[in-house]
Amino acid sequence: MLIYLRMSKAKKEYKRITVKSLLDMKVGGEKISMLTAYDFTTATIVDKSGIDVILVGDSASNVIAGHETTLPITLDQMIYHASGVIRGVERALVVVDLPFGTYQSDPKGALKSAIRIMKESGSHAVKLEGGREIEDSIKRIIKAGIPVMGHLGLTPQSIYKFGTYTVRAKEEEEAKQLIDDAVMLEKIGCFAIVLEKVPSDLAAKVTKKVKIPVIGIGAGNKVDGQVLVIHDMLGMTKEFNPRFLRRYMNLYDDMSKAISKYSKEVKSGNFPNSKEQY
Repeated sequence: MLIYLRMSKAKKEYKRITVKSLLDMKVGGEKISMLTAYDFTTATIVDKSGIDVILVGDSASNVIAGHETTLPITLDQMIYHASGVIRGVERALVVVDLPFGTYQSDPKGALKSAIRIMKESGSHAVKLEGGREIEDSIKRIIKAGIPVMGHLGLTPQSIYKFGTYTVRAKEEEEAKQLIDDAVMLEKIGCFAIVLEKVPSDLAAKVTKKVKIPVIGIGAGNKVDGQVLVIHDMLGMTKEFNPRFLRRYMNLYDDMSKAISKYSKEVKSGNFPNSKEQY
């Protein structure tokens, strides 16, 4: 009878992903899939492919604008990217990064930034980097009814403080602080936490410690879900090769070949041919 019940239990179908859906997934043991997107066309493909959460990440500063860090991207630019993404999405939950300088040390400013993202882009939630040092900003945003996803571990907006993109919380003191911060984020109302580039054992401890979903990037496989930057996952970026990255395509080479072929055929007069004109 037990075997029959296990086999007959159907996987829940989510027509629209909400913050509650993610909590249900954690409770039900279903892993959460999350990817970045920064434009309408990509977001449409990602959404139709069944991804649960689309992150409009400040990583757009790197992969779209070509900056070395995430710091230069502005709130207006994040709203622009998020607006395009939201128009292409029917199912996924869309989360938008609050960019550097729009929430740190200024709870009132943080709320204004979050409200602008929600009102002007139509997105569903915001993500903030940091722990206890931004507690008041997160509280104010959540109190206004805006869902917040936390982000601990390696926080790229603090790169100049860290000085390196190395694995965080390897030492006992920093690991304890990370656990405390995760508990605090849950307590004040965050609906999920991203853990970036931390030891897998520590990520597993955090995942067990909190009831909200923990989504990892470079945090091992014992968390509740995974997130990657789509340009990295599809192999559009060639120089970026961290251990945690799995490439599912090699678009850099494939696009280079296709573009080179197009150029040659234009120059040779092969394109367009008689069937490709009016």
